Amino acid sequence: MTNEALTDELVYEGVLKTPLLITAFRAIDRADFVPEPLRHQAYINQPLPIGYGQTISQPYTVTFMLELLQPQPGQSILDIGAGSGWQTALLAQVVGPTGHVIALERINQLADQCRLNLSRYNFIREGIVEVHAQNAQAGVPDKDPFARIISAAQVIKIPQAWLDQLANNGRLITPQGSSLIVIDKLSEQDYRQKEYPGFAFVPFINN
Repeated sequence: MTNEALTDELVYEGVLKTPLLITAFRAIDRADFVPEPLRHQAYINQPLPIGYGQTISQPYTVTFMLELLQPQPGQSILDIGAGSGWQTALLAQVVGPTGHVIALERINQLADQCRLNLSRYNFIREGIVEVHAQNAQAGVPDKDPFARIISAAQVIKIPQAWLDQLANNGRLITPQGSSLIVIDKLSEQDYRQKEYPGFAFVPFINN
C-alpha cells in the first residue's frame, strides 16, 4: 500500500472530503512519521506505537478531527500532543507560508523526533512550524490568539487557558471522555459546543 492509496481509501470512506485536506494528505507521507521498524505498516488504518507509551493516531481519527477543525491557509494553530509530528505536518501543509503552527509535545525525545520528521518538509526552516517540548496545560499565552486549537490527548476538563487563547470565531477540538468535543468561540463569553462520541485517546498528563 502507498500513501496515495491510504488517501484514496479515506476519500472513498467519505471521511476525507475537503480539497485542502485531501491535498495535504497526498503531500505528507505518513511513513515519514512512523518508527523505521513499523514503516511497512504505515498505511494501515490503525494507530501505531511511536515509543514512550504514545501512538501515532489512526488515519481515520486524524482525518475526522481535521475535517471538524477545518484549518485554513494563513491561520495560526496550536497543536497539542504533537507526538511524531504527522498531524503537525498536515496542518502546516494547509496553513502554508503565511500561517503558523505551534506544536507542543511534553516528552522531550518525541519532540526531538517530531522536529527531525518535520525537517523532511522544511516547515521549521521556513518558519511555518515551531515545536516546543513542554506541558500544554497553560497553552502558549505569548503566541495567542489561535484561530484553531487541536488536542490529541483526552482531558477531564478543558483548560481555561486554551479557551482564553482561542480567537473569537475560532474553533477548538479536544477529546473528553470517549467523545470529541468541538467548541466554537463566538465571543469572549459566548461558546457553542458539539459532541461526537465513540473515540479513545491517550490521557492528557499535566506534568
